[in-house]
Amino acid sequence: MKPRALALVLTALILTACSGRGLAQVGAGRLPKGTARPGAPAQAITLVPPPTVTPRPTPILQMRAWPAPLTYGSPPTPATPMPAPAQPLLLDPDVVNILLLGSDRRSGRSFRTDTIIVLSIDPDTRSAVLLSIPRDLYVYIPGFTVQRINAAFLYGDTYGYPGGGPAMLADTILYNLGIPIHHYARVEMSGFRQIIDTLGGIDVRVTCPYTDWRLKSPNLPLNDEDNWVLFTVPTGVVHMNGDYALWYARSRMHSSDFDRARRQQEVLRAIYRQALRLQIIPRIPELYAQLAQTITSDMGLADILALAPLAGQVDLARVRSVFIGRDEVISWRTPSGGQVLLPKPEAIRALLERAFDFEQPDPLAPEASTSIEVVNASSRPGWAELAVERLNYAGFTAHLSQVVAGATARTRLIDFGRASPGERERLLAALRLPVSAVVEQAEPASPFSFRLEVGDDYDPCFNPTRDQAR
Repeated sequence: MKPRALALVLTALILTACSGRGLAQVGAGRLPKGTARPGAPAQAITLVPPPTVTPRPTPILQMRAWPAPLTYGSPPTPATPMPAPAQPLLLDPDVVNILLLGSDRRSGRSFRTDTIIVLSIDPDTRSAVLLSIPRDLYVYIPGFTVQRINAAFLYGDTYGYPGGGPAMLADTILYNLGIPIHHYARVEMSGFRQIIDTLGGIDVRVTCPYTDWRLKSPNLPLNDEDNWVLFTVPTGVVHMNGDYALWYARSRMHSSDFDRARRQQEVLRAIYRQALRLQIIPRIPELYAQLAQTITSDMGLADILALAPLAGQVDLARVRSVFIGRDEVISWRTPSGGQVLLPKPEAIRALLERAFDFEQPDPLAPEASTSIEVVNASSRPGWAELAVERLNYAGFTAHLSQVVAGATARTRLIDFGRASPGERERLLAALRLPVSAVVEQAEPASPFSFRLEVGDDYDPCFNPTRDQAR
């Protein structure tokens, strides 16, 4: 079993408390993107019977007998028209989609899933997608009404939806976004703290400084304002224990749900790096025993072991961080005064089709890759790591160099003359560097296409939730 494969699967089970029941096996399969390959398909929880493979498959949603609105509970009359179901994404049969959920529950049974992330793993291309869905997305909940998506899990449990909360939320995502869900995992805040501490903490690459209110101690009462202090996370590589990471991934008093999604994915990527570093395979029994006490999921140990080989060796440069962000929604206030986000269906569809387009490698041609060596030539520790993170978000393969360089004021991009046409421009756009930063230096024997020398003028802060059309 590959360490990176197991790390990615365990990551799917670790983060989700930032903000056991199983899915009923009654319900959303995957559409074949092409001819099915021989062998047994990946084990998955399905929400409707998978269609027969044909040259022109019938869309799943045309066969789905969705429950009528207002079937479950006593929902109010919808404030917006009921949307038509989205066409399902055409995914390869081996792609596995895991729904990661974090609840806001502190006590009792009532809670909402304020963190909703879909982890999609494609074993053929050794790549993955992390899709953040905003909690206030105003969508149709099948059998209920139009409501915030973070309420679907609670309503499914409360009103007896077949398969409970997990199935109602999975159906909501399938109906509105066209993404089939095969597994889910939900973890509470206390479990998140414990798991991060079990890993020895994580090193989060904080690309933008963040200031917000934080309890002076996690054990202090929440309702005493003297227990709170304005706390700033500096730019750089910041080591966080469980409580620190939970606060960083959950807080939004001074920001927004979109910025919180960005920080949550920073934490996810840090967990993945730490899991790789620890070589966690020998600790599977110990880690699983702790996960089983803090996470509700339809995946048991056997499921994790079955999924691990499917993940393959997935480098962070091949893990796309995607967000339904401000460009894909419209802020709107309901007649009752609630602030919600109306989906822009065409913009969301375009985003999802780009994100879930796992390109198949050509077996007759070696895979072309633009690789960048990143050197810290600044006086700021960790600046090179932040540049690597930014490049990974943009889909580049970046390598942190061990070269020790003297501090320079100016960031330079050394072009070794090995990149394909247009790659230099794409790289400059991702780094927001001017053309004047380029230095041409032909080195045909270099293992890299470029070298990025990060100077004191480099600005590591960027917003991956905007301008995602790349």
